[in-house]
Amino acid sequence: MSNEYILRQEELVENPTARIPICLVLDVSGSMEGDPINELQEGFNVFMNTIQSDEVAKYAAEICVVTFGGAVEKKLDFASIERQEIPILSAEGLTPMGEAVVLAINLLDARKREYKSAGVDYFQPWLVLMSDGESTDDISLAEKKVNELTSRKQLTVFPIGIGASANLRELARLSGGRPPLRLKGLNFKEFFVWLSQSVSRVSQSTPGEKVELDLAGIQAWGAI
Repeated sequence: MSNEYILRQEELVENPTARIPICLVLDVSGSMEGDPINELQEGFNVFMNTIQSDEVAKYAAEICVVTFGGAVEKKLDFASIERQEIPILSAEGLTPMGEAVVLAINLLDARKREYKSAGVDYFQPWLVLMSDGESTDDISLAEKKVNELTSRKQLTVFPIGIGASANLRELARLSGGRPPLRLKGLNFKEFFVWLSQSVSRVSQSTPGEKVELDLAGIQAWGAI
């Protein structure tokens, strides 16, 4: 049993606030090099800093990051946001999106088991999937797992296409029925501000309560 695992369990005991587990699955393949990866990094920084400055959300939100660019990598594991270091994102390689989504689901499932073990309640997990192209691996297993979880209302997926080359039809296969949206230009900051506001809304509710997301706010970043 690792020291990190023990520390995460201690955090759950010390802070029994109902959690919102969120896994960001981010495309960092070679086609994201340059302005796209820079804007994604800046937007993600805004997201983390905004959550940390929210007196309710910072105790409820737990962020995990999985990147896919050549390799699939867990860049940030679930933990108290106050002790997380924002990872540096760089672009390279192909687009193994299927493998990345499967890893994200496994990480979310593992964290849910830790919540249950510690007696901590939690909201429906979120999986935010962002890609500027299409997968270079088989997404069948990822699609099956997403559909199983979303049909049981055990997962919410936010599928976001980056740029004109993003394959929205493929993203729809990994969305659990939620229509993918295309990011307007490189409006990553606007998207992550909206996402942080959505997290804040949910954190002020109770698990199981229906929370309406700000659909009007989507217009600032998404092509509806």
